[in-house]
Amino acid sequence: MSARSETLELLRPQAHTLREYALLADGERGILVGPRGEFAWMCFPTWDADALVSSLLGGAGAYTITPEGRFVWSGYYETGTLIWRSTWTTEESTVQCREALVLPSQPDRAVVVRRVIALQGRARVRIALDLRAGFGAQAMRGLREESGEWIGRAGDAYFRWTGSAAARPQRDGHGGRALVMTLELEEGTHHDLVLVLDCNKDAADPPDPEHALHRTEAEWHERVPPLEETVAAHDARHAYAVLSGLTSKGGGMVAAATTSLPELSRRGRNFDYRYVWIRDQCYAGLAVAKAGPYPLLDDSVRFVRERLLADGPNLKPAYTTTGGNVPDERELDLPGYPGGANIVGNWVNKQFQLDVFGEALLLFSAAAGHGHLDEEGWRAAEIAADAIAGRWEERDAGIWEIEPAEWTHSRLICAAGLRAIAEQQGAAGDRATRWVALADRIVADTASRAVHSSGRWQRSPDDPGLDAALLLPAIRGAIPATDPRSVATLQAIDQELTQDGYVYRSRLEDRPLGEGEGAFLLCGFWLSLAWSQQGDGLAAARWFERSRASCGPPGLFAEEFDVQQRQLQGNLPQAFVHALLLECAVELTNAWQG
Repeated sequence: MSARSETLELLRPQAHTLREYALLADGERGILVGPRGEFAWMCFPTWDADALVSSLLGGAGAYTITPEGRFVWSGYYETGTLIWRSTWTTEESTVQCREALVLPSQPDRAVVVRRVIALQGRARVRIALDLRAGFGAQAMRGLREESGEWIGRAGDAYFRWTGSAAARPQRDGHGGRALVMTLELEEGTHHDLVLVLDCNKDAADPPDPEHALHRTEAEWHERVPPLEETVAAHDARHAYAVLSGLTSKGGGMVAAATTSLPELSRRGRNFDYRYVWIRDQCYAGLAVAKAGPYPLLDDSVRFVRERLLADGPNLKPAYTTTGGNVPDERELDLPGYPGGANIVGNWVNKQFQLDVFGEALLLFSAAAGHGHLDEEGWRAAEIAADAIAGRWEERDAGIWEIEPAEWTHSRLICAAGLRAIAEQQGAAGDRATRWVALADRIVADTASRAVHSSGRWQRSPDDPGLDAALLLPAIRGAIPATDPRSVATLQAIDQELTQDGYVYRSRLEDRPLGEGEGAFLLCGFWLSLAWSQQGDGLAAARWFERSRASCGPPGLFAEEFDVQQRQLQGNLPQAFVHALLLECAVELTNAWQG
């Protein structure tokens, strides 16, 4: 291969199956790293900003560290952190890259440390940096070398790249120039590269890489609790770390780090999940609360509380991490991930979703149980309860964001939230009585019109179909787990919506499972919780283990799973799947100990 071909290969990395990507994150933004040491997706300064590296969607931009010659790849996270280590075994050496987005994070500044280590033999790696702002549209400019580091601009961002003295500008094949270098390391040595991105021209100097890595490692260990007593403690800690990495300083947790990754190839189901869904935020906070009053619980409460105080009964399903409005959908001039599209923004901004008020009350109840709901939190709870009282009879888009209807799940989750918050000490007296009465009324009305002839719950009064989300009303306490409708619903879902150990959210148009969409990993963990609630520990363990085994080497989960091909589908990593893994790990531990 010619030198030019090698350079173009560095700058135009091919897409990989989703299970092979790892995530670097600091709460304010994230990076997807592929198995060839390539950054495939990196937005700056925020999650929903334009990408500086967009090869994941077929765009330009790269930051690649990859060995020369043939190699095999493996990788892992340092326990309880998002510090990633890729290891490549070549024909002559073993080389590793230890990398992280540095903590603590800043909204307008990102620091990436990549340490290349020659573990065995003499290592030779190729390195390229080509930041392309505007999803690949704008080349780097103002490039200059100063004291062994490269300085320049990428769109509105200023960057400094240390450890790059050997790099030289080369054409990037997109009308710009990239910085390319070859690094040789003797066995037992390492070389550090530090990339600083900053919104300010007069930014602080890059940190010492040794100190930055040590500080980042220490902060991850401070952020992530040990969770040693839980089932699958390693995975539970990793789930917590992922949730923490997706959570900004304002408390908002993005639903996923990416946009437009297809849920089903060439079927037009491509969405931008780089925003904060209230429901997902509540799932995460509730899962953390089951483990203990850890900081992510307070983050979730803070974000949901502020949105309710600001918007009241007009609470939106999703926001930006700063509490702003989600922009409308628009298409990018990119090829898209193979089989996918190229969309940013989300149409959820125009929807009404009733269940988010019930989820907010469940979150606030969990926080109150730990003594972590302040006066403003109680005020937000009253707003949510009043919103349910005023809007529970309206049609809504529901949990799956589809055509408005009187969705059974939405109504019953509101009843569950009302019951949960009424049980807390701060809700004593008339307020608690009023909330329980409203919950009873909602359940009674729903039961009179949305119980299937077989005795189970159905999706809505007008839709007799089965839906995995109907497991939640019993799990969350809208009705008892022993209620015949709860038992019938659980049995029907187990029998009719499962295949080879995975759970689908519903059956589409009477087609075979797996033909219309992939299995929903979230639903697998729900089924585990439901069986645990019934006292069947073996079934609970079976569904838990099957669901958590669907990830790739980095232990990240997307929203869906293609059972036949054993591949992840949709945006990555999907926060609510990691939240339910964490909740399951805690709940199953409690059940088995009991």
